[in-house]
Amino acid sequence: MLDNLAGFFIQWGITSLSLWVASLLFNGIRFSSTGSLIISALLLGFANAVLRPLLVILTLPLTLVTLGFFLLVINALMLLLVAKVVSGFKISGFWTAFFASLFISILSMALGSLVPNAEMTVYRLPTQAPQTISM
Repeated sequence: MLDNLAGFFIQWGITSLSLWVASLLFNGIRFSSTGSLIISALLLGFANAVLRPLLVILTLPLTLVTLGFFLLVINALMLLLVAKVVSGFKISGFWTAFFASLFISILSMALGSLVPNAEMTVYRLPTQAPQTISM
């Protein structure tokens, strides 16, 4: 259980760091406080875990027609949604969210690959040795 919790906190920290770096690089992203940054990272993770799969399924025909590029639009929409919900997080427009979400995804993936145990193992089944039947 603690491995799962540690992986969650590591991923939350990586997302927070990625959002912070994106706010330094993109002029259209602003955080009013550190608390709004941390809450935004938590809600972005929640939105990506719960809402994003639903949007991917609902927009599957459009995603197939655009050869997957519509997934970038979904990422931008998730970032805009979090900016609407968190009061201290502001994004100037869609294109800022589009390029920032692309940057955040790449940076999070790169940082996650550097950290051992950054992946959560909540949905994995425990490994067990095969049982033999003796008579």
